[in-house]
Amino acid sequence: MPPPRKIDSLPAAIRDWLQATLRDEGFAGYASITERLNDKLADAGKVVEFHPATVHRFGQEYREFVRVQESASAWAQGWMQENGLEDEAKRHNILFQMVTSLAFKAMEAQMLKGGDEIDPKDLHFVGKMLKDIMASAGIREQMAAAERKTQSAKLDAAVASGDLDAEAAAKARKIMGFA
Repeated sequence: MPPPRKIDSLPAAIRDWLQATLRDEGFAGYASITERLNDKLADAGKVVEFHPATVHRFGQEYREFVRVQESASAWAQGWMQENGLEDEAKRHNILFQMVTSLAFKAMEAQMLKGGDEIDPKDLHFVGKMLKDIMASAGIREQMAAAERKTQSAKLDAAVASGDLDAEAAAKARKIMGFA
């Protein structure tokens, strides 16, 4: 196993600053960013100094992480809106982002390894995490279908009892998206 990277040992505040700076500057200007990073480290009393190539490698990895996060977020948002789950999406958005981040980190760790270094157990855990995410989506679909069936039965009961006419029930079904 390779030793931990120097950049991974940055204090949290400086790492947060570096990530924000990389995003704000469009993942460019690595020489300038490295110089400011080294100044921050010196001001904090750290005796470590980084080379622009190291910051560039970290920046490229972080840019890919941000891209994946944005893609996952956009997909989730679109899927939730398509399925009329905007309110539920707001409640579960944080959890979904956390799981996505963990999955990305696990996959990233595997991508950095050579073929002979990959532990099948790690791949198993990534696969299981993705399977669980897909299973939870299936459970949500089942719950949504059951809710639509319940609502439809209530409309049928209202029509049968004379509380609602059939045309109004049909309009309600259309409005609720299960006509």
